[in-house]
Amino acid sequence: MNINLLSEEKDPMGAAIYDFLKHGKAGRLRVFSSQFDEDEIPVTELFRAYKDMPRQEQVALQLAKGRILDVGAGSGCHSLALKEIGKESLAIDISPLSVKAMQKRGVKALQANVFDEHFTGQFDTILMLMNGSGIIGKLKNMPDFCLRMKQLLAPGGCILLDSSDLRYLYEDEDGSYVLDLAADYYGEVDFQMQYKQIKGDSFDWLYVDFDTLSAYVSQYGFHSEIVAEGDHYDYLAKLWLD
Repeated sequence: MNINLLSEEKDPMGAAIYDFLKHGKAGRLRVFSSQFDEDEIPVTELFRAYKDMPRQEQVALQLAKGRILDVGAGSGCHSLALKEIGKESLAIDISPLSVKAMQKRGVKALQANVFDEHFTGQFDTILMLMNGSGIIGKLKNMPDFCLRMKQLLAPGGCILLDSSDLRYLYEDEDGSYVLDLAADYYGEVDFQMQYKQIKGDSFDWLYVDFDTLSAYVSQYGFHSEIVAEGDHYDYLAKLWLD
């Protein structure tokens, strides 16, 4: 699993976030994948307020308590929403420009990779939102993820993680699913981003259905439940230990 931090020269999302913070607007944040057509992330959505967040994210912020870790925090929108309701959090991201933007917005933020053993602490709530399962990368990394979460969770703590089941992309007209069982798991995707002239490296991103997530984490002593569901195969899961 890659635990490297980004440099500003390879940080397209951070550059888009920092531009938007400085100028109130940003250019196109383009997203490429070998599995899908070119797409675009609206940078304004990365600055959304609590009232504009999907229900799963709102539920996660309501449930978060104690010492909160906001993983892959981006512009810091979740940490800011937590701050507004009197909750304290530490926001981390591998993007240097995102961290710089968050700090300017008054968020307690640190450039760090949650999988890096040098990052330490004990947290009552670990938030992994905006398809937070993505940073796991591939299903083969699930054991490393579970062991790392065990190190970072305080006794009685929980992980609040959202994801989506991409099965709908393979749905046939009769409602059945056409999946190649010999291929890689259908939720394993590769992405690459570009903002203006800044192009990042390709990275793995995991969308995981709840049954698969639950089966993996249970092997490491985690209980799991769905605490909120969206309209399009998306969900918020709570993971916890005895």
